[in-house]
Amino acid sequence: MSRIGKKPVPVPAGVQITVTEDKVVTVKGPLGQLEQQMPQEIDISVEGGQALVIRPSDAKEHRSLHGLTRSLLANMVEGVTKGYVRNLEIVGVGYRAALQGKDITLTVGYSHPVIINPPQGIEFEVPAPNKISVKGIDKQAVGQIAAEIRAVRKPEPYLGKGIKYEGEQIRRIVGKAGK
Repeated sequence: MSRIGKKPVPVPAGVQITVTEDKVVTVKGPLGQLEQQMPQEIDISVEGGQALVIRPSDAKEHRSLHGLTRSLLANMVEGVTKGYVRNLEIVGVGYRAALQGKDITLTVGYSHPVIINPPQGIEFEVPAPNKISVKGIDKQAVGQIAAEIRAVRKPEPYLGKGIKYEGEQIRRIVGKAGK
């Protein structure tokens, strides 16, 4: 058995999980609603304050889908109850971020400012000019938009300038002078 797949997903009070016949799972909670198409072979049963993911056989494909389905379901439940946050840091002289309405404006060494619009369900916060917080209920969407912001100016290995995730370690390269 999959160690992840066989663990039940706890369903807190105020969260509703519905599964249709064609395996579309809808999770409603205090922060919003998420919908996801799950694999057809895997069964999901909701009973007694927990959700169980059951696989039909021990075939390799079913074993791999078992843990995946359980993780997707757990991420949806956590998203509608707590939400997800991804923090980014901006390192560099003159590099900064500013919030204009819902959009974020990045000044990161280009001849023009870079404007990023948030997709539906994603919020930006700029607690300081060198910090960005990406918030939302969908884990995949939060991670994707954070990766797109980081890709605007990846951290470079010589001086470490650029946009990086909070707590990310940048491998530094010693230049010619450090010989």
